[in-house]
Amino acid sequence: MFFRLPNKKQRIALCLAPLVLLLGFLSYRPSLLSEYTFSRRLSDRDGEMLRLTISKDEKYRIFTPLTDFSPSLKESVILKEDKHFYTHFGVNPVAAARAFFTSYIVGPIFGGNRVGGSTISMQLARLRFGLHTRSIPGKAWQMLRALQLEIHYSKDELLEAYLNLAPYGYNVEGVGAASLIFFHKEAKELTLPEAMALAVLPQNPSKRRFLRGATDTESLRRSCMQLFEEWVQIHPDDEKFRGLVALPLMTYGKADLRFAAPHLTETLLREYPEKAHIKTTIDLRMQETVERILRQSVRSMHDIGVNNAAAILVDAPTLEVLASVGSVNFANPMIHGQVDGTRMKRSPGSTIKPFLYGLAFDQGLIHPLTMIADTPMSFGAYDPENFDRKFLGPIAAKDALRLSRNVPALRLAMRLHSPNLYEFLQNADISDLRPEKEYGLSVVLGGAELTMRELAELYALLANGGEKRDLQFLQTEDASPQAGKTLLSKEAAFLTLDSLRSTPRPEIRVGGPEVYWKTGTSNGFHDAWTAGVFGRYVLVVWIGDFTGASNPSYIGIRTAAPVFFSLVHALQGPDTQIDLVDSLRKSARVTSVDVCAPTGDLYDELCPARTKTWFIPGVSPIRKQDVFRKILVNKETGRRACLYEEGVTEWKVFEFWPSDLHEAFEQTGIHKVALPELEDGCEGEDSLGHPPSIGSPQANIQYQVRLNGGEHEQIPFLSVADADVHSLHWFLGKKYLGETAPNEPLYWKPAPGEHVVRVVDDHGRSDSVKIAVSLVQ
Repeated sequence: MFFRLPNKKQRIALCLAPLVLLLGFLSYRPSLLSEYTFSRRLSDRDGEMLRLTISKDEKYRIFTPLTDFSPSLKESVILKEDKHFYTHFGVNPVAAARAFFTSYIVGPIFGGNRVGGSTISMQLARLRFGLHTRSIPGKAWQMLRALQLEIHYSKDELLEAYLNLAPYGYNVEGVGAASLIFFHKEAKELTLPEAMALAVLPQNPSKRRFLRGATDTESLRRSCMQLFEEWVQIHPDDEKFRGLVALPLMTYGKADLRFAAPHLTETLLREYPEKAHIKTTIDLRMQETVERILRQSVRSMHDIGVNNAAAILVDAPTLEVLASVGSVNFANPMIHGQVDGTRMKRSPGSTIKPFLYGLAFDQGLIHPLTMIADTPMSFGAYDPENFDRKFLGPIAAKDALRLSRNVPALRLAMRLHSPNLYEFLQNADISDLRPEKEYGLSVVLGGAELTMRELAELYALLANGGEKRDLQFLQTEDASPQAGKTLLSKEAAFLTLDSLRSTPRPEIRVGGPEVYWKTGTSNGFHDAWTAGVFGRYVLVVWIGDFTGASNPSYIGIRTAAPVFFSLVHALQGPDTQIDLVDSLRKSARVTSVDVCAPTGDLYDELCPARTKTWFIPGVSPIRKQDVFRKILVNKETGRRACLYEEGVTEWKVFEFWPSDLHEAFEQTGIHKVALPELEDGCEGEDSLGHPPSIGSPQANIQYQVRLNGGEHEQIPFLSVADADVHSLHWFLGKKYLGETAPNEPLYWKPAPGEHVVRVVDDHGRSDSVKIAVSLVQ
């Protein structure tokens, strides 16, 4: 067989094939950075780093645009790595020839280290394509790749890519990450000594590495001074920085990376997976203060079984979250530390009561000094009690709120019309509410569960004059105010907060801002709360256990309130001197009126003492007081007379308290002068007093009777009567049921159907209520 030489066309084709392949290779546009994943950064409102994640390939690598590098950093890198970067085509022929001659001819003969001649483009090619460039073929391939990059990208694009991939030891890549990790600052904020250190370090990261603290390796410091000598040749005015460049730099390490607000940052990373830099509303100083105070407080209460707490701090006017602590120790599995307490649904206890009173103010049911009965009441099998299991008798609305009395709150709740408290929570967008009938009146006592975030929004609603807006966690460039919806009037919001002003504190501390606050304890001692407004801030504190375990120490005033006030004290500053509630008063349409101090009604000459209360004109109920009344008394017998007789009778002032309040006075040891008995022949005289008022049964309660229910299934009939009443007569429809004394129950075994219950006092005055009883299996 003979070997046939290629013909002319074939020879041309063979000669052109490498050129075609080379042109094809060079015409292909490789990506620069799209193959890489980058770290994600979360910062506080002032740009301070809260957290830096690692990339998917477990590197600390932050993409940073070329415009965000300091000019001294860019110039230092070019001066150190590639002085002719902007003039060559990717390969510096002179530098390459010198490196080849020194490394492969002089070195083997006379000894010595290899010399690099790589340009920035060549170094980028090595990093980008993972090239091994210790051999001649490897170096040639590196040059070819550099040419390829130069064809398709501008010099600025290549420099930007290099600065984002340059190695800085460990798993830190790129100037952006190195600047944050080693100097705790942005790349644009680097000083000249810091920029020079980052310029020389990539040549030998392991040898020239930073040491934590104000120490550097000798190799790094020597390289920086060599670079500075070249720098001052170009910038002679910078000779003044020689001493600074010679000094060791204050540097940090990966162990110093912040992991602040871990619960919030975890949530934001999940909610915004595409955001490389998440700028939060958090104030790092405040966040660290809240974290520290919570840890110290929990340690101090360890002996009473307290091991966890959470808190949220909000700027009320903007709804920006300044601090959010989900637990005292994110890393502690014993307390389920990674659970975010600010997002958990919990019973808010009495912290929900201010909004009940706000609705009552708005609906004209009360003003701050309206007297409400804190007396026993009954709802079938439910006999509500106060936390201390005592009753105080008549109590002013604002005192009932600040002292967290349950029975007055329930009395108010039954009088609310639309919206009631449940509907208010619906309008406030409280999530996961069950049907209203499943709560009944328990919603007043914290039966409807809220998150700490939702509770903070509600207290911010009060501070913002009744306008409900959502919490803000991210900084935005849009300066326009957030749209909200009005759920209470300014006047009701002011009266509610002003009522909380004088709540007794768990500690005595002179000075500090005015605080408007409320405690709460969930049924069964599972949660302790304190929420309130001070300065321009809303603060909510929770003490409890994520497992739901009960602890008799989980009482708002005992555990949560001391932590709350420790935070108020620690967070004092210029913004805490602002009183939003005082500003609210000035814009609200409220006025001050004189009222009778013991009754809360309009003052008259019969009242023994007067005081002032805030009042919403045209809304607040202001009626003439009628507790203090003049009656005719026989001077000789002391009995109540029917007719005036000169010299025989005289007018005297007596207190006509309703029967339930009179009984409450007796229970609390307050003696009230008994009303005199009527003279003979006056028994049929009508009284000018009030008719009885049925407290049980209630028209808005669905009563049920079981098919096989026993005698114990009874409904108490109970009525409040005027002070001059001795007996009450009960009727079911037209059927007479029996007689009781005021405040004495009459028990009725219920029958299915609709019934009209009527009570008549011994003066002929009456009250009635229509109830429904259903039959259940």
